Amino acid sequence: MKLLIVDTYYSRFLDHLYAQTLGLQSRPYAKQWRLLMDQCFGTADFYSEGLRPLGYDAHEIVANCDALQRRWARQHAAHLWATYPLYRLRGRRKDWYMAVLKAQVDKLRPDVLYVQDLNWMDTALLQAVRRKGRLIVGQTACALRADIDCRQYDLIISSFPHYVERFRQQGLKCEYLRFAFDPRVLNLLGPVSPGKALVFVGSYSTTTHANGSQLLEQVASRVSVDFWGYGAESLPATSLVHQSYHGEAWGLQMYRILAASRIGLNRHSDVSGRFANNMRLFEATGVGTLLLTDWKDDLDEMFKVGKEVIAYRTPQECAELITFYLEHENERRAIARAGQERTLRDHTYQQRMKELVDIVRRHL
Repeated sequence: MKLLIVDTYYSRFLDHLYAQTLGLQSRPYAKQWRLLMDQCFGTADFYSEGLRPLGYDAHEIVANCDALQRRWARQHAAHLWATYPLYRLRGRRKDWYMAVLKAQVDKLRPDVLYVQDLNWMDTALLQAVRRKGRLIVGQTACALRADIDCRQYDLIISSFPHYVERFRQQGLKCEYLRFAFDPRVLNLLGPVSPGKALVFVGSYSTTTHANGSQLLEQVASRVSVDFWGYGAESLPATSLVHQSYHGEAWGLQMYRILAASRIGLNRHSDVSGRFANNMRLFEATGVGTLLLTDWKDDLDEMFKVGKEVIAYRTPQECAELITFYLEHENERRAIARAGQERTLRDHTYQQRMKELVDIVRRHL
């Protein structure tokens, strides 16, 4: 079985990477792709690397990476490469991305098209793929646009239990699958020097993280927190985040910040509801830092709270737990170590891909 995994990356990360890597956009597609995957942004090539040992052919496409897709078109679809300037001039760059993606699907001929970003995907492309008789799977763990037609997907995967129930009530096939951690990150990190005591790396959106932003403000008023991430410019000038904000952090840099810290603070987006699901749960524990996260109903299904991770219910409790574990190093180390052992035992992408294969085979 062959899977083509279609992903999109944050444009600010892509712009930063290509600006910092001299001559990257002129390199062959395979070399650009490899360097991009080695940044460990999002799920990178974690899916394909987990699927290949199971005997499946899989490949990730970063469909909105401009330079990467232009290089693919130049190497494999010269007619599309030649049309790029016209699309860009007319402000229809996304239409060109879709044309290249369709050419990639036609060339690679996957049995399964696995879409990671439902908000970005074009309905017309999905309809064209459907006519080829391929299984179309969509994965989501974020707020969805109101105009998305999820009926174009044969199956939807989500790490939100409430999304699974919602989609099923709509008559759609939906299955539950959690995020995970790829142990290869530990090799790519290299030696890590001790860093900040308490860190937060994430988004500061005033829409999807409104409640979480309030929590960060309240915690920062009680204890010292070092902040990284994106969207800080949306916060008011009086925000305490600005006082110890160090800029954006992506991929390996984000992992290094977490690995060097004594405590990694986490909070979920508003759309998560009462369920634990975000990637930081496994990223922080995977690199061996103590995870301090917001309490969720199903958190203890993933980790033993108090023994493998620490959880808070209020900003005051969060600050109290931070103070306690910064003052009790042996206890902090023990929980951080147990959390990493749990993630490396139960929450790796190779294990998740076994689950995914079982799910897809039932619907193929």
